[in-house]
Amino acid sequence: MDVVNQLVAQGQFTIIKQPLGFIKVLQWIFAIFAFSTCGSYSGMFKMSVECKNRSESDLGIEVEFEYPFRLHQVYFDAPTCKGGNPERIFLVGDYSSSAEFFVTIGVFSFLYSMAALSVYCFVLEKYRENNKGPQIDFVVTAVFAFMWLVSSCAWAKGLSDVKTATDPERVVTFITSCDERENRCREVYEPKVSGLNTSVAFGFINLILWIGNLWFVFKETGWMAAFAGTYMPSQEKQPAPDSFAQGGGYGQQDPYAGSQGGYQPEYGQQGGYNEDGGYSQGYEQQPTSYSNQM
Repeated sequence: MDVVNQLVAQGQFTIIKQPLGFIKVLQWIFAIFAFSTCGSYSGMFKMSVECKNRSESDLGIEVEFEYPFRLHQVYFDAPTCKGGNPERIFLVGDYSSSAEFFVTIGVFSFLYSMAALSVYCFVLEKYRENNKGPQIDFVVTAVFAFMWLVSSCAWAKGLSDVKTATDPERVVTFITSCDERENRCREVYEPKVSGLNTSVAFGFINLILWIGNLWFVFKETGWMAAFAGTYMPSQEKQPAPDSFAQGGGYGQQDPYAGSQGGYQPEYGQQGGYNEDGGYSQGYEQQPTSYSNQM
């Protein structure tokens, strides 16, 4: 417990309030919604077969199916309306690949988001050191964004096929006894697939979140500054003025000489001692008056 308290005390939980951490929290939550609504689904539909001989009728045929939607393994028994043993009928289709792929991406997104949040909160300095952490994070985020696109589209198509394969009106046509006019076959209860529709919606929400997070992770990589340095040349250091090139003394113009009033002496080009051993005219002009300031 002391270790947990120490980690919490040292944590930088303010990152959660920033877009980089806040979006990771949303990704973590919506990943749970995505794989749970799909992976925990189980549905059922009912049909009735009313034979000419009422004693052979079955008015409550129940067909149950669930994730991962290997419907070719789901079967039910229907009366033949001719006496004898009932007819065993299997559903059509195996849609486990798209469903399991969708759930797998959701689980791994959940795990990565949780791991990234832990890094943001407890080792943010190591994460930003040499920009290695943000660069790896950007690549992984881009991969997950692409995977959410592929898995969501695949599961949307798979769900459409699941709805068709579990439509009672379509399944009724598989029953041999329903081909005879004296027998009456109809659906009693349709499967509820609202949870599966929600899973597809959560899949595309995760796609939007992961694509949006690319920008905030990209800002941490330092690549933006590198690109800016490529297109915006840095200012070169200006060469020193050639002030000592003439006369071995001061330059022709004093940097402090200006148009403002005050005492502004102007140094000559040939300052120093003259040949007669005396001072030369170091000041070629008299000090300016204070008339400018007056």
